[in-house]
Amino acid sequence: MLAFFRVVEVGKFIRIPFSNCVQIITIPVLINLKLLLRRPRFNLYHSIDGSRSAKISMPRKDFTVDGNVARCNWMITSLSKDGRIMEARRLFDEMRDPDVITWTSVISGFIKCGMIEEARRLFDRVDAKKNVVTWTAMVGGYIRSNKISEAEKLFHEMPNKNVVSWNTMIDGYAQNGGIDSAMYLFEKMPERNVVSWNTVVSMLARCDRIEEARKLFDRMPERDVISWTAMIAGLSKNGRIDEARLLFDRMPERNVVSWNAMITGYSQNSRLDEALDLFEKMPERDLPSWNTMITGLIQNGDLRRARKLFNGMPKKNVISWTTMITGYVQEGESEEALKIFSRMLSTNGAKPNQGTFVSVLGACSNLAGLGEGQQIHQIVSKTVYQDSTFVVSALINMYSKCGELKTARKMFDDGMTSQRDLDLDLVSWNGIIAAYAHHGCGKEAICLFNEMIKSGFKPDDSTYVGLISACSHAGLVEEGLKYFDELVKDGSVLVREDHYACLVDLCGRAGRLKEAVDFIERLETKPSARVWGALLAGCNVHANAKIGKLAAKKLLEVEPENAGTYMLLSNIYASTGKWKEASRVRLKMKDKGLKKQPGCSWIEVRNRVHAFVVGDKSHSQSKLIYSLIRDLHSKMRKVGYEPNNVFLSDDP
Repeated sequence: MLAFFRVVEVGKFIRIPFSNCVQIITIPVLINLKLLLRRPRFNLYHSIDGSRSAKISMPRKDFTVDGNVARCNWMITSLSKDGRIMEARRLFDEMRDPDVITWTSVISGFIKCGMIEEARRLFDRVDAKKNVVTWTAMVGGYIRSNKISEAEKLFHEMPNKNVVSWNTMIDGYAQNGGIDSAMYLFEKMPERNVVSWNTVVSMLARCDRIEEARKLFDRMPERDVISWTAMIAGLSKNGRIDEARLLFDRMPERNVVSWNAMITGYSQNSRLDEALDLFEKMPERDLPSWNTMITGLIQNGDLRRARKLFNGMPKKNVISWTTMITGYVQEGESEEALKIFSRMLSTNGAKPNQGTFVSVLGACSNLAGLGEGQQIHQIVSKTVYQDSTFVVSALINMYSKCGELKTARKMFDDGMTSQRDLDLDLVSWNGIIAAYAHHGCGKEAICLFNEMIKSGFKPDDSTYVGLISACSHAGLVEEGLKYFDELVKDGSVLVREDHYACLVDLCGRAGRLKEAVDFIERLETKPSARVWGALLAGCNVHANAKIGKLAAKKLLEVEPENAGTYMLLSNIYASTGKWKEASRVRLKMKDKGLKKQPGCSWIEVRNRVHAFVVGDKSHSQSKLIYSLIRDLHSKMRKVGYEPNNVFLSDDP
């Protein structure tokens, strides 16, 4: 089952926040990897986003009269583009009289290499030669470094501004959620070009202010293909797909990006047939076109057609492979995900990226495939992603799910020593807290949480999910309630369904079912299936038929075809001696044609996986295994264990 890795020679093995899995269709977008990793599943999206990361542009033309200076400028620009900024700086320092192009090239080079402070020191030198391009590059550098207040201050100090300067600052506000500030600056602009209009239209559409975006679009003195595409994407994102199609049909000219945007819109709105029809009609397709369509199919749960399209691709890139791997992981087909990963490695084409490793390690976690996870870990250790906090977090999760908590902790300790970015380090803290929660080590999770706070990290929503879950599994009810109360009072952390489900699970496991029901009734939002499922599980443990019936009823309203709900309710009735009600629930389940998937477990011994299903006697050593089980049962009875046969099913 999991041995496919061993079929391939180990020597051929050369590793998904998923940033590279999100296909950029128009203008570069900022992908928040942390949100992807937090959730139980990744959102496969090829989104059209109008925001542009601040770009650091090198001077394209050099009008320097002095030939020697012009040659030095060319060399400095070339070295900076190659990331050899210190060589560029040495050349700059050796020049007798660098001109404004030289200064701008070196400052831009430092910004491009992420050395914003060094760029600012050069910029502030008394002998510095600056023009509007230099100032704009510095403003863009601060925006690129997420230092919006410094960018704003420098922008207002600029002696002269051109349309690019204004666009850069507006885009900076847009990237950082300063919608009103961006609009205020846009209205103040002495002159605007099509980029100015595109920036604000895209920004408004992205922030669900679609009516304002449409009004601005209609006011535009001129539009290019980006204008139309951004508006189509915005309308699609806001559920106005038919209006988006009308705009698409009105476009004076379309490019492949426009077609991709419309296909993405149909996919986002679960209209797959129209998306596929448009895909077939495309005059030309690029790789993003194929990836967009495959992503749309996976988003809508059509893995079969996605695979067929994937197999028919004329060429695949890392996004194509990663999308398919993620799709299989999300659908619970982790073995197939590992097979796809193996094929990816054997093609010697696309190399795995950060997103690929996160997803495939997730597959190993789902299967408790320690051997496969260790092989992937070895691959990771030979890449630049070995210090990525997202990959480290995925490794922590994998080792934890495979029962190797000590190794998971070592991964955390080793990873923390090499990390510098506070926001990213939080992912590793969340990962190790979740690992301790998974193993029921509540006190250890609380100690880690306290250590995290002392180290200066602020907990986010994922932190609290792991922490409250750890308290629940360890029976630390009061501590869990205290942390949930802290979460609600914090205000800066979004309370989501996962937190509600954890709290209900906490109370349910402790038998405080009435408190759990009272909490659910006070919720301002409609409780999800996870919340009702947690309550039903608690009722099953504590044999509370009254509340269990309520929970099952609510759960079946959300998931009417869930066989597990019927089974749990039947077990609750049986445990309280209500055999008629239990029989009635089983009969109803049978009439609906529902059948609970039998439990399955497996163990790996000497590179071979042995799987066991309930009541299964197909194993070659089944007689010996059952003999050992009977012996264990006998010993358990001698020490006072009484088996609970109420929950045993008579179903074949």
